[in-house]
Amino acid sequence: MDIPVIDLTRYLEIADKLSTDPVKLSRQLGELGPWLGELCKEVSRILRETGALVVKDPRCSADDNDRFIDMMEKYFERPPEFKRLQERPQLHYQVGVTPEGVEVPRSLVDEEMQEELKAMPKEFQPSTPKGPDRKWRYMWRVGPRPLNTHFKELNSEPVIPEGFPEWKETMDSWGHKMISAIEAVAEMAAIGFGLPKDAFTSIMKQGPHLLAPTGSDLGCYGQEGTVFAGYHYDLNFLTIHGRSRFPGLNIWLRNGQKVGVKVPLGCLLIQTGKQIEWLTAGDCIAGMHEVVVTKRTIDAVKLASEQNCSLWRVSSTLFAHIASDAVLKPLGHFAESPLASKYPPIRAGEFVEQELSGFLVAGREIKFKDETSNGRAALVSFKKSSG
Repeated sequence: MDIPVIDLTRYLEIADKLSTDPVKLSRQLGELGPWLGELCKEVSRILRETGALVVKDPRCSADDNDRFIDMMEKYFERPPEFKRLQERPQLHYQVGVTPEGVEVPRSLVDEEMQEELKAMPKEFQPSTPKGPDRKWRYMWRVGPRPLNTHFKELNSEPVIPEGFPEWKETMDSWGHKMISAIEAVAEMAAIGFGLPKDAFTSIMKQGPHLLAPTGSDLGCYGQEGTVFAGYHYDLNFLTIHGRSRFPGLNIWLRNGQKVGVKVPLGCLLIQTGKQIEWLTAGDCIAGMHEVVVTKRTIDAVKLASEQNCSLWRVSSTLFAHIASDAVLKPLGHFAESPLASKYPPIRAGEFVEQELSGFLVAGREIKFKDETSNGRAALVSFKKSSG
């Protein structure tokens, strides 16, 4: 599916001049002509209907994306014993590398979700994972954290692998650029939803944003149907990715249709998470998605092999969050929605902790990653239930 591309250039040219006061903003929208209001409404419409948005941000070039992916390919190609030197299980994988076989999609363990999937038409059902995700992930914090918070993260140093002198600058640069793109989209979506321009961005400040690229070895796991990321939603606000060199992402539209996503060169993909669903009382819902080896993936693998290129599929994922101490609740007119009662006020950090709390499956307690900033289901440990 080709999702319409939203070019942010024109908005960025006037963004700083737009008022956060709704009355003044309304006047400015009239003075600037219909294009701005129509563009912002288009952003909100696409997020509402598809849960995904493709944008072109002049501050995030294809070269920037290539530079980042080149470095991550080089890293993921290193032997497992080298990568495990950056593993920090004692810190619940909040920093450093998470090996393949650790992250577990909710669709594998959530019985209620499994029943929902069986009720789907066969052609729209997701691929069934046979175990934990076959992907590695690297966790890198982006942006400042609050000094005073009820949700203090472990005060751990970032992990930098040996032999990568460019690591910190590359991670920070790409991470900050993608956060900037998210902020522009968040402003446009707010305007499109009829909210103040800073309705979302004002509560994103000092959020626990994470740059969390994944690496999947298509040389090892290149068989059609292999699941790299099982059917799931992200619990954060918005998730953004640079274009991957290998296709395989499927998303589910609000009407239940399953579609493969194509991201044009030089563009970014943004997906809705659970926190924006909360803030809009379900007007926008968290987008379901998966990453699976498809025929298009195999075609890309053949081409990469012929050109002697890396066969690691890197996804430059960044999870943007609402600040942990901010309160999640339907904003503005969404508070009057008939569905608002389904989204009671809760601090974002507490919401994330609830999403990731342990629960019993087949007599064992599954501990999801105790991290207030990642928007993914990750298996930290299995232990026998005492019950």
